[in-house]
Amino acid sequence: MEIDDLTPAERRIWDAFPQGEGVDFRAGPDEEATGGAAWGPERTVRAEVLAFLLLRATPADGRVPGLNVRGARITGKLNLKYADIEHAIRLRACWFERKPVLYGARLRAVAFSDSALPGLTASTVTVDIALRLSCCRISGPVRLSGARIAGGLFLHKAVIGTPAAPATPGPPEEGQEAALQFNHADIGTDVIAMDLTVHGQTRINGATVGGQINLDNARLLNPGGTSLHAETLTVGTDVRCRRLESRGMLNLTGSRIPGQLHLREARLVHPEGVALRASSCAIGEVWLSGGECMRGTLNLRRSQVDLLHMPSETWPRRIRIEGLTYRTLSPHTPAEERLPVLEREESGYLPYAYEQLSAAYRTAGDEAGARTVQLAKLRRHRRTLPRAARVWGLLQDITVGYGFRPLRAAGWLLALLLTGTIAYALRHPAPLKAGEAPEFNPVFYTIDLMLPIIDFGQESAFAPTGSHQWLSYLLIVTGWILATTTAAGVSRSLRRQ
Repeated sequence: MEIDDLTPAERRIWDAFPQGEGVDFRAGPDEEATGGAAWGPERTVRAEVLAFLLLRATPADGRVPGLNVRGARITGKLNLKYADIEHAIRLRACWFERKPVLYGARLRAVAFSDSALPGLTASTVTVDIALRLSCCRISGPVRLSGARIAGGLFLHKAVIGTPAAPATPGPPEEGQEAALQFNHADIGTDVIAMDLTVHGQTRINGATVGGQINLDNARLLNPGGTSLHAETLTVGTDVRCRRLESRGMLNLTGSRIPGQLHLREARLVHPEGVALRASSCAIGEVWLSGGECMRGTLNLRRSQVDLLHMPSETWPRRIRIEGLTYRTLSPHTPAEERLPVLEREESGYLPYAYEQLSAAYRTAGDEAGARTVQLAKLRRHRRTLPRAARVWGLLQDITVGYGFRPLRAAGWLLALLLTGTIAYALRHPAPLKAGEAPEFNPVFYTIDLMLPIIDFGQESAFAPTGSHQWLSYLLIVTGWILATTTAAGVSRSLRRQ
């Protein structure tokens, strides 16, 4: 390319590049790049001129060169495939006719903030400082798979894809295009994507982020498909998704998040399938609240969580929590409010889910809550047993609450003792051997009937008749049932301890 071929707009950039000075073509600081298709020749620059500058131009002595342009209309393809460029690239508030190609390039710093692009191809790119796409309007796919960015990736207020683009149906496949993808990318610090809007799938499988991913107020829209596909994601601190709107499945399977997965006030909508899939994950804290924030199934199978902050009303109607392990459950509420959640498990009765909930109450020092959960577990288990076993379980429940309500047995004994004492005090049973029987005592006679181990000599000395004889049978049978169920309950409690 000859220097004489440059247009006035290109000449301004050419002269400013060696000193790293900025060139601003905008009519005002608030001008948006979305109107760039109509910009005239006074601000039109060929992409090949920019590429020539970056690849071949010689910097001025004592100055740091750099491409710093605002408000330009860039025609043609900015092709920096496999390039090795030491200069900063700042093309902000620009309008691109064709998508830039940065595939396999090694770059110093890249900023396309506030620009309008038809897409971006930058797979396996290496950026020494940061890649900035904040406030961009990108109609086509953004490909950053395998990228290595030493600093951060900035997507604040960017809009990627178009609402008219068809949603990706069904489970994600390798051949399907994603609107935003940085699979297996390595981001040194943070991914800042607050207020990001993506029409289509966001795919970040296997990505590693040294700091946090911030998706506060973001909108990930892929109804009927997967909005965020982030299997085996690894972050250094948190994944922040406050007030996130997700239409489609939010998939975090196998992710490692040592800090917080923050989903407070988020709206996760996928009524025909799984709204949040975070199975086989290792997460420090999961914060999910805000009423009925989830429409769809919640899948937390085999995950390990230190703190699970989910109020009872937050849990959706369908859950999958087989193998879920958590140490602390908050906010701390009565166990009766948590138990209906376990009934929503799609697999049916899961003993481990009750054991886990009981352990969480015990960790919080709420032994009464832990006992309530254990009792609910046995009652739920009873519904799965044969009829005869269900009858025996019902007797244990009514009498001693499976050993978790020992005072109930004392209440039964007191009621029966009072009944027998009054009945036999009003009508003494006849002695078996007149003159040899001890003095009749209705209290100890009733105790003799009810408690098979204790013998005060009253039962063997007197024989009731008529209705009082049937009462004695009732007291004997009831006593045996109470003794047996109490022993079973005590044994169960000892085994649990």
